[in-house]
Amino acid sequence: MSTTAKLDAFRNEPFTDFRQESARQAMEAAIARVKSEELGREIPLKIGGRDIFTDAKIHSINPGNLDETIGWVSKADRELAEQAMQAALEAFESWKKVPPRERAQYLLKATGLMTERKYEFSAMMVLEAGKNYAEADADTAEAIDFLNFYAREMIRLSEINETMPLTPVPGEQNRLTYIPLGVGVIIPPWNFPLAICVGMTSAAIVAGNTVLLKPASNTPVIAAKFAALMEEVGLPAGVLNFIPGSGAEVGDYLTTHPKTRFVSFTGSKEIGLRISKLAADPAPGQIWIKRLVAEMGGKDGIVVDETADLDAAAQAIVASAFGYQGQKCSAGSRALIVESVYDEVVEKVVHLTKQLEVGLPEHNKAVGPVIDEASFRKILDYIEIGNQEGQLLTGGRRAEGNGYYIEPTVFAGVDGKARIMQEEIFGPVLAIGKAKDWREAIAMYNDTEFGLTGAFFSRDEDRIGEALETMHCGNLYVNRKCTGALVGAHPFGGFNLSGTDSKAGGYDYLLLFTQAKLTSRKL
Repeated sequence: MSTTAKLDAFRNEPFTDFRQESARQAMEAAIARVKSEELGREIPLKIGGRDIFTDAKIHSINPGNLDETIGWVSKADRELAEQAMQAALEAFESWKKVPPRERAQYLLKATGLMTERKYEFSAMMVLEAGKNYAEADADTAEAIDFLNFYAREMIRLSEINETMPLTPVPGEQNRLTYIPLGVGVIIPPWNFPLAICVGMTSAAIVAGNTVLLKPASNTPVIAAKFAALMEEVGLPAGVLNFIPGSGAEVGDYLTTHPKTRFVSFTGSKEIGLRISKLAADPAPGQIWIKRLVAEMGGKDGIVVDETADLDAAAQAIVASAFGYQGQKCSAGSRALIVESVYDEVVEKVVHLTKQLEVGLPEHNKAVGPVIDEASFRKILDYIEIGNQEGQLLTGGRRAEGNGYYIEPTVFAGVDGKARIMQEEIFGPVLAIGKAKDWREAIAMYNDTEFGLTGAFFSRDEDRIGEALETMHCGNLYVNRKCTGALVGAHPFGGFNLSGTDSKAGGYDYLLLFTQAKLTSRKL
């Protein structure tokens, strides 16, 4: 098969249908296996191929069952972070010379192994991240897609390096090539603890860089499983260094390090802006401007006009607002509905929301826990604010269970300037506002400092055309939910304070981890 044919063969990993008894039983068996064989272990750092255990540990617990320990993960400090930096610098000198096609093979091997162990990885996310079966399965599928897609993209870019069509100059031989940047710091989030961690890390590595992976402290065990997988496929020592640790200590130290060439971050607006500020200030001995790839928060919304399929709109609103407990940067935490169909859509949304069952993710309930106590307290505080800013229609309380459970909550009659309309809550809270017409609804949608995802529901082609032009966000969907971007199909990234619009899973993403070098030779 030719390289071109291999590139054309990319397909998204299919989602598992858990309505099938065999799939449900396979997931239950995987959860039981992970609980009996993997939970409670001590997990080391990985620096330059060496396992390093530390006295300081991150205690990872199940947010849906607070009595269950997922693992004890060794915690890096500044001294160990420096050791990791030196290991990455040393490894870069050889890794950058490895041919792109050979680098891509490591990702393709990992694609195969992760596909074989899909249920195992998903089961760990059910337990450590509080995802139900479908959410965990989609996370693993996306991780597989990232590995596969970026491997094939590296092959494609290597071909472009050979055939880049520059304007010819008589008597000269000109060539443009994409070369690696150097050592990068990878800081992924806890809400997509496998997919985004894998995507950010594998993109940087396959482009020829070496990395320092500092996973989210809420989900370090899942990240450790990925790091172990990459070691299993034979990735050379020092290319991927696994260093969980404090953001204030390890994260800040590496962000400001003079040898850090780039920082790839996904997380909150506040932390992203802090990283941007720290990275912008050159350290003594630094000889470059650090590159920042940052995907941050969102206050995403769905606009519904009076011509829309109202049942489909209501289903999309509920799915977007409460999928994974609203803990997605793409979550549709706002709904802006024109007044002529407002009451009807609100009634449908409330009806669907009340059908959502809250409970333990390993029992595959629709709504599980939020990630930790800090998030739990923050969301309940926002619900109190919502009680002052809108009409509570359903939810609004802590739900039963030995974990961080909150009822799916809907507020109606919320003003566009209200805090629950403007601030990212990152939990199962939906604010609904009324607009006099569809253009006012779009104006309300655009009235935010964020600009990540949005959706527009209408049957009117002229309105759809105008919405496509005027709704200001990085990922805009028509007549579907505003969550669920597919690798290669929906390059993902946002405007405004939602980040640098990196378009993860897109055909130019790898370029962010390279620099273009022009060589010109006189003949």
